[in-house]
Amino acid sequence: MVDRSVADIVVERLLAWRVPRAFGYPGEAIAPLVEALDRTGGEPAFIPARHEETASFMATGHAKFTGGIGVCLATQGPSAVQLLNGLYDAKLDSKPVVAIVGEDISGPLGGAHQEIGLSRLFGDVCNQFVRYGRRPEEVGALLDQAFRTAAATRSPTCVVLPRQLQEALVPDPQSYSAGVVTATPGEPLARVLPHEADLAAAAQLLSGGQRTAILVGQGGRDAAAEIIEMADRLGAGVATSLLGKPVLDERLPFHTGVLGEVGTPAAAELMGGCDTLLMVGTNDPWTDYFPMPEQARTVQIDIDGRRIGTRYPADVPLVGDAAETLRALLSRVRGRSDQQWRATVESSVDRWREVAVERAAAAADPVNPQLVLQELSARMPGTGAVAVDVGSVLYWYARHLTLPPGVNAQLCGTLGSMGCALPYAVAAKLAAPDQPVIALVGDGAMQLNGLAELITVSHLWQRWRDPRLVVLVLNNRDQNGMGGGRQPSDPTHRRPDVPYAGWARLLGLHGVRVDRPELVGAAWDEALAADRPCVLEAVVDPAVSLAPPEPAFADLRGLYAEGAPARRVREQVEVTANADDLV
Repeated sequence: MVDRSVADIVVERLLAWRVPRAFGYPGEAIAPLVEALDRTGGEPAFIPARHEETASFMATGHAKFTGGIGVCLATQGPSAVQLLNGLYDAKLDSKPVVAIVGEDISGPLGGAHQEIGLSRLFGDVCNQFVRYGRRPEEVGALLDQAFRTAAATRSPTCVVLPRQLQEALVPDPQSYSAGVVTATPGEPLARVLPHEADLAAAAQLLSGGQRTAILVGQGGRDAAAEIIEMADRLGAGVATSLLGKPVLDERLPFHTGVLGEVGTPAAAELMGGCDTLLMVGTNDPWTDYFPMPEQARTVQIDIDGRRIGTRYPADVPLVGDAAETLRALLSRVRGRSDQQWRATVESSVDRWREVAVERAAAAADPVNPQLVLQELSARMPGTGAVAVDVGSVLYWYARHLTLPPGVNAQLCGTLGSMGCALPYAVAAKLAAPDQPVIALVGDGAMQLNGLAELITVSHLWQRWRDPRLVVLVLNNRDQNGMGGGRQPSDPTHRRPDVPYAGWARLLGLHGVRVDRPELVGAAWDEALAADRPCVLEAVVDPAVSLAPPEPAFADLRGLYAEGAPARRVREQVEVTANADDLV
């Protein structure tokens, strides 16, 4: 039997855990592992990024788009430090990622070149799971433990492997001597359901509600049918968190859109008027937009019991899988025949959609960014993925892009780090090379790391069966693009104007630049029909107001008392929805 190196064992464990690729930045301390990956001829593959931070975003993006476990590689010192942003993204959005860090330190500990205390560095982001490989025969079990922990806790973990250990040989068969821990791969999946008494209490609370709102987060991804059935049973309106936006068909007449500062007035009205709240798989941080304290009785469903009650008091906590728990509740919840509340919600949704069209059509200099996203809505492919960056583009995505059912969309929802979208898009494209991918990016994120990662795209795209990866760059030349509503005349607030589409063409990609509103639709048609990845650069007006909706519509709640005439309620909602601060 031919001896194998520890690096070969690592590759075998990646295969056993169904990891198709690892993202990283090459370096001496992980050279043996990279070489072992290259010897596989394709799977698992090593995908070199232009920077360790984007490699970690790619690993997290892989976990978000596929539901699998992402893997990123780096060396010690500054290379390891650069992984933190993507790993914190995984931690805060509850995604499993394994970081494998190579260490190549010579000289006395405590003063060696590029030496950093990796246990302390990764201790918080990896929830204290930072393990060092010491002996060749232990490495397989150590990696299995890291993968199992990442999957079970939905969080990142870290394994440190010295270069000398990666090069060491492991006799086959291994000797299972005393002190050597063994493990086998496999995700610890289980069916999780709340107790019967809790289900009964939740059903009673929901059945007694008069004005029910359902707030859906990313935890509801596999429960769309059950959520819709529950909404119909209760005559409820639905809102989503940013991470929950892809869960339901946004064309539903009672779907009020995204809740929060980036969201819609209809979602804020839903929360302002409800007396009963069902939260499904959400940890939405915009608590200013939740019902007022003691306004609503609440049932919260989450697979992670640590999150229940952290955003809004839960009268009945239900720890369980969303779909399974909702199915159990549906058999117990009584339906409502009174559709007054549902009619009010639908009227609010209709008004918001009219307002959204008016906002997108408003004149701007040169192009209204809302129009760019609305024109994409009319052309969105029915399959594929959308990756969204942080900045003003996030507002326009939340309000103006209607996602077709089945299109996956991901963003850095809780950490809110700029520069995630293009690495996410690369991960999504590698996971499904026969599907189109669209990245929504601002000029700030593009200058931060997007220009460099277009090199990665130019290196990879010819392997894809469907070459479409469209990178929308909203070029507003504004250093503080999240503010909105002003023209950046101060030179310190102006971002250098870069020919983004031209850079794409220099790399052998397609590039389209549009600065006239009447050509926006045609620009999208060209980008989506290109025979290679495309950068669509839209020159947009930074003065277009972000106009966050007003939270907590206290003046509306009193109108929703039992027996209030539906006409009177709708008239008052119309007055508030048309107020200047909402449009």
